[in-house]
Amino acid sequence: MPRPDSVPPDVQARLDGARARIASACAKAGRDPAGVRLVAVSKTFPAEAVRAVHAAGQRVFGENYVQEGVDKIASLAFLADAAIEWHFIGPLQSNKTRQVAEHFAWVHGIDRLKIAERLSEQRPPGMPPLNVCIQVNVSGEASKSGVTPAEAAALAQAIAALPRLKLRGLMSIPEPVAGVDAQRAPHRALRFLFERLKAAGLDLDTLSMGMSADLEAAIAEGATLVRVGTAIFGERERPL
Repeated sequence: MPRPDSVPPDVQARLDGARARIASACAKAGRDPAGVRLVAVSKTFPAEAVRAVHAAGQRVFGENYVQEGVDKIASLAFLADAAIEWHFIGPLQSNKTRQVAEHFAWVHGIDRLKIAERLSEQRPPGMPPLNVCIQVNVSGEASKSGVTPAEAAALAQAIAALPRLKLRGLMSIPEPVAGVDAQRAPHRALRFLFERLKAAGLDLDTLSMGMSADLEAAIAEGATLVRVGTAIFGERERPL
């Protein structure tokens, strides 16, 4: 693992910038920054980029593609003693659940009971329970994964009863909009749903919402996990 003084200055600056944005948003919202965890979303970036961000002090990373994520976890296994934590983000196909159950600590994006049941069955008994969040399609986009707000309660109750899983909360990827007020609306809707589920007796503590473009709006509405990729790793190359 590189020494801290070997971290490229641009990497340290981008990570520090993301943390500063979180701290500023928390100050404006009257929240303790310790209540918001940063997930550095490293999809499409090589293991070397993750290693550099890790050396800069980041410990929580998110991946969107199963095989890519599993390969990075294997190649960076020597960092495990430094408390690296891997989150799988987004929809998951049933034929990929075993790899996720065996390698990740969190799954953001469960929207079907079948997927949760497979993760529960395939989570190795010697590992801690797999932390999971339900993805809710708060914007109603046909192209987006996630349950409707009306379906969330029944799915949450069913997942909460499964062994080797720990239902932590809700996750969303709202439709991109301009302006903080417009960005806050779908995050507010997810927070209201989260509060209703807690009032119904579910033991939830996590709102996974907000990315590089809207983390301030998400934090203002109660996000406890923000998923930031571009602001930390830079722009992703677009396919030709």
